[in-house]
Amino acid sequence: MAAAAIHQFAECITCHAWSPDHSMLVFCPNNNEVHIYKFITDKWEKLHVLSKHDQIVSGIDWSRSSNKIVTVSHDRNSYVWTQEGHDWVPTLVILKLNRAALCVQWSPKENKFAVGSGAKSVCICYYEQENNWWISKVVRKKHESSVTSVAWHPNNIFLATTSTDGKCRVFSTFIKGVDTRGSQASMSTDWKFGEQIAQLDLSSMWAFGVRWSPSGKTLAYAGHNSMIYFIDDVETSPAAQNLALRDLPLRDILFLSERTVIGVGFDCNPMIFSADETGLWSFVRYLDERKVTTSTSRASQLSEALGKLYGQSKQAASSDTVEPSKPRGGAHENCITCIVPLRKGNDSVIKRFSTSGLDGKIVVWDLDNHMDITK
Repeated sequence: MAAAAIHQFAECITCHAWSPDHSMLVFCPNNNEVHIYKFITDKWEKLHVLSKHDQIVSGIDWSRSSNKIVTVSHDRNSYVWTQEGHDWVPTLVILKLNRAALCVQWSPKENKFAVGSGAKSVCICYYEQENNWWISKVVRKKHESSVTSVAWHPNNIFLATTSTDGKCRVFSTFIKGVDTRGSQASMSTDWKFGEQIAQLDLSSMWAFGVRWSPSGKTLAYAGHNSMIYFIDDVETSPAAQNLALRDLPLRDILFLSERTVIGVGFDCNPMIFSADETGLWSFVRYLDERKVTTSTSRASQLSEALGKLYGQSKQAASSDTVEPSKPRGGAHENCITCIVPLRKGNDSVIKRFSTSGLDGKIVVWDLDNHMDITK
């Protein structure tokens, strides 16, 4: 099994992140607190409890270079935490939100971070030295509903978002004085702040878990209608592929490489997707393999029969592909809501990652012995 370690930290975990050297772990146990653990002498020990927020912490990200933690909460606030000695000191973030903050992610250069919210807007935050706080510029009047996830393009300028209006959008976040107009990123810096580069109306339901491939050429996100979407060349001439799943929807996804994606969600079991030499994406298998019981097998047959009844045939003449039902459960016992990469240096292929979910577990997955997945 690819699950290298399974840790039960709480009854439910909202989100989690790792320190740059992967020696410390930060997560929210589904309340207003942020817990920091460190692995000491063969066990995890709680080092700090950050309790600045008043409501559930919905997003956490730990920067790799600057060693800063950013948190967002349903209380409409965000803080950037900096370690000073043995303490973590919060710095105020001016978000200007009237609804909950739902997700957050540092930009690749870590000079900005993006916050998605229930206010139908995205805040792009940057540090203001004079006042010693993080201030934000807001992308407004573009989303028709809550922003569920954000993802930075490798160029540090483009930002992809998903929303409960079913759409995926790509914006320019160029901020004068923060970003530079370099020759390598000349095309991306031609766009002004807040300009919409693309709007993808592929999902008929809520959309989640948007991610860019390592090169930024491919964009992928999941729909609550048990679909996953892959889009190439978003800026110039978008080409989309829709992959339909027979089982439950995904909540988050992660590119392991340019041609391999891991999807996690309500099936409680990471799913592997890959692209062939022609760029056609398909479902490969569940990562957490196990024996199929008789009851599960019968349920699978019933699900497949219902799928055929409603015209979801494998031989359907369309770009959508329907996959057979698979058993659920294993390392996780409830919905997986978050997947985080565990990168080593500047590796082009991710071989280790962690997942957390509503069962309160954080599972570390190691694919070193699964070369068929990571190649």
